[in-house]
Amino acid sequence: MDLLTINDQSGQYPASYYAATASPLAPFAAQNGADCCDVCVIGGGFMGLSTALHLAQRGYDVVLLEAQRLGFGASGRNGGQVGQGQRLDQDELETMLGKDHARALWHLANQSVDLVRDLSAQVGVPFHDGVLHADHRARYVPHSRDYAAKLNQDYGYDRIRFVDRDECRHLVNSEAYHGGTLDMGAGHVHPLQFALGLAQLADQAGVRIREQSKVTRIDEGDPTQVHTEDGTVKARHVVLGCNGYLGRLNRRVADRVMPINNYIVATAPLGPDQQESLIRNNIAVADSKFVVNYFRFSEDHRLLFGGTESYRYKFPKDIAGKVRKPLSEIFPQLKDIGIDYAWGGTLGITMNRMPHIERLSGNILSLSGFSGHGVAMATLSGQIAAETIAGQAERFDLMASVPTQRFPGGPALRSPLLVLAMLWYSLRDRL
Repeated sequence: MDLLTINDQSGQYPASYYAATASPLAPFAAQNGADCCDVCVIGGGFMGLSTALHLAQRGYDVVLLEAQRLGFGASGRNGGQVGQGQRLDQDELETMLGKDHARALWHLANQSVDLVRDLSAQVGVPFHDGVLHADHRARYVPHSRDYAAKLNQDYGYDRIRFVDRDECRHLVNSEAYHGGTLDMGAGHVHPLQFALGLAQLADQAGVRIREQSKVTRIDEGDPTQVHTEDGTVKARHVVLGCNGYLGRLNRRVADRVMPINNYIVATAPLGPDQQESLIRNNIAVADSKFVVNYFRFSEDHRLLFGGTESYRYKFPKDIAGKVRKPLSEIFPQLKDIGIDYAWGGTLGITMNRMPHIERLSGNILSLSGFSGHGVAMATLSGQIAAETIAGQAERFDLMASVPTQRFPGGPALRSPLLVLAMLWYSLRDRL
């Protein structure tokens, strides 16, 4: 079953709000015949585009192979939130890895947000400051207070602060939340437009971009030979950036990075006054549920609301109905709001929700498994991949030293086991 086509048409973006409002690029030709290059990058999302761009800026000859269209996958479908920190909180990372390692990962995460902010400015994509992490249970509020204080005091990060119940409900007009943290160092962007902006920069830098070029096989060696359906690319180095769409291209990565589906809707336009009455100051919001609800407003005042997941390959027939339920729980005043767009996407997760970064062989790198934190970390990972190929591997080695376990059960059983685990966490969210 091919995740590239089971829910989508070949060569076409999904019918999302992002696809409807992004400035489209003319299609790039498919790989046809034999090519040679310094580096072959597989995957045209944030990670692959950032890798190709940063390599080309260093003078490397780069071919980028994308099976569908640039930004087709999770990079062009996500909630657009650019979060500070890693996917795990710093206290969790300190317990897992020790304080020095956790602190180094925190600095990397700060660099990832700075990079997205800088690149967004280069390509003319607005970067809006502010993400509220909202607690859906009162018992989580003390941790939020302590965590904001920890980042202020131990990490010298002064852009996050605790918000109590009254301020939380002032910021988000919902009875669902009891407090949280407001991080003004984080933000949100139009993700597909950002991906297409990276593609334009890469193209201008000389990257040979190939769309509709699904990779079918990689023959390791020096050079490595990458096969597509209609051609081949010989390269001194290969970088895998396939995330949830890897399929069977590399078994070792597939054992550690698993695809899951997530869903988003865009409401009818609400206007600036109603937007401000629901979410003040154009911040984005993500809540404390294991299956996170995340939402923000678009440039034209639509509520973009993401929530619910599924672990089977096919998207549900009624995505709008599936997402309307959590939307109405958070904003009952919008229970009858019109929904103009509803779409799904596939992302890659790992067991511990930290990226899976690995040198698969001497000249093949893989960076994926961003677990819903990929706008910032995938973009930075591309920069890290480029500098690693150029001989500066410190940041790569730092990320690769975080262990990512295999999903239990292998390909046949991991989906059923994950469904059982997610049902448990979903039940816990309700308790």
